[in-house]
Amino acid sequence: MSETEPARRPGGRSARVGAQVHQAVTELVHERGYGNFSVGEIAARAGVADSSVYRRWGSLESLLSDVVLTRLNARSPMPDTGSLAGDLRTYAAQVAREITGPDGVAVVRLAVALSGDGPQGLGAGDGLLAERTRQLQSMLDRARERGERPPDALDVLDHVLAPMYIRVLFGMGITPEYVDGLVDRLL
Repeated sequence: MSETEPARRPGGRSARVGAQVHQAVTELVHERGYGNFSVGEIAARAGVADSSVYRRWGSLESLLSDVVLTRLNARSPMPDTGSLAGDLRTYAAQVAREITGPDGVAVVRLAVALSGDGPQGLGAGDGLLAERTRQLQSMLDRARERGERPPDALDVLDHVLAPMYIRVLFGMGITPEYVDGLVDRLL
């Protein structure tokens, strides 16, 4: 960092504003659905100026895509239980908690709505899929190194994650037994 560059504080005002704006988007999607609010309404709910939102994200679509990618991309460490079955059960349980949590349903619905709304939305969906695949691949590679025979990452997406997302979208419950059953059937 040069003498002329300001020092950046992780977790400072910028992080707070980002979190407030993301929360405002999530609440509005939950209350009104996709496409039924403006940047001005998001800014007002977040307690920031419209210009702050436009300066940081550029457009409503960019902001919505950022919310989806941030909220649905698990940032927790990948499980390493010592077995593929244990890793998959733990990972699937983490995903289930994310998508059924307080904001999970709204963010999943936002991701679906965005995916049908032009290149920006498709990019958000592609980003989410790429991140989930990357996470899974690291777990599957580790299992292979242990001498196990893991399925392909797309098989895990199709047989474990996709059914959970469908259940969330249609308001059906996800129990720990259901999640374990998905993993058992895959293996």
